[in-house]
Amino acid sequence: MGDPHPAPRGPGSTGVPGEVPGATGPQYPEAARPAKVLIVEDQPELQRALRINLRARQYEVLTARTGREALALAASQPPDAVILDLGLPDIDGTEVIVELRRWYRAPIIVLSGRTSPGDKIGALDVGADDYVTKPFAMAELLARLRAALRRDEGDVANDQPRQVVIGHWSVDLVAHLVTHVDAGAGEEAAEVESPQTPQTLRLTPTEWRILELLVQRPGQLVGSAQILSGVWGPGFQQRTNYLRFHMARLRRKLEDNPARPRHLLTEPGMGYRYQP
Repeated sequence: MGDPHPAPRGPGSTGVPGEVPGATGPQYPEAARPAKVLIVEDQPELQRALRINLRARQYEVLTARTGREALALAASQPPDAVILDLGLPDIDGTEVIVELRRWYRAPIIVLSGRTSPGDKIGALDVGADDYVTKPFAMAELLARLRAALRRDEGDVANDQPRQVVIGHWSVDLVAHLVTHVDAGAGEEAAEVESPQTPQTLRLTPTEWRILELLVQRPGQLVGSAQILSGVWGPGFQQRTNYLRFHMARLRRKLEDNPARPRHLLTEPGMGYRYQP
């Protein structure tokens, strides 16, 4: 997940899904970005209404209609919050929550037609932060989203690393910059960008995406299928040769001893782990 930012503070809606009261949203400081929200909803009309209302308030919006699509999107473009329906066409929404909570700590708000106490308790017990039942007032949902993002802001800021050190390289995840932290060391292991910038390391976009997925979950196992779907998209979960190739390149660039890596570790038959 990217760096957290304060939630938008636009006016509430009238409560009718599809309505966008007022055409103006909150104004953000020039250096800030809107909060990114993933909507997981298989009803096209409701998904569209949610997307329109959130974008009208200057949220960045991602959408998914299935649980597997949602997991892939969350892995490749970590959102600041998730609005999740439980009745998805492929897997139940509670399974999505369980999978997300293996690594994802930002708010998850369930938006569901299931009204029984058991459904609510079950979703909250596996990791949901809030539960809104359908039919619902758009203003209430937006207020709950703003509250969840405010609660989460401080904790997420402390949890998400912005800069890590791998071998003799400092990796800045915000600036997308890799610089040498010990001049005169590591010249044999490093692939430098140019003679003019001998202490700057170039990573490809694919290498960055893989590295971000691992570094954002320090010490945690990240499954090969999750990385493949997050970087290359759904349908690539079996292309483990892609992942092996790029992981080998990352180790050659970043590890002091690529044959015996200390930070970018392989868990045979399962996936990979970033060890700080």
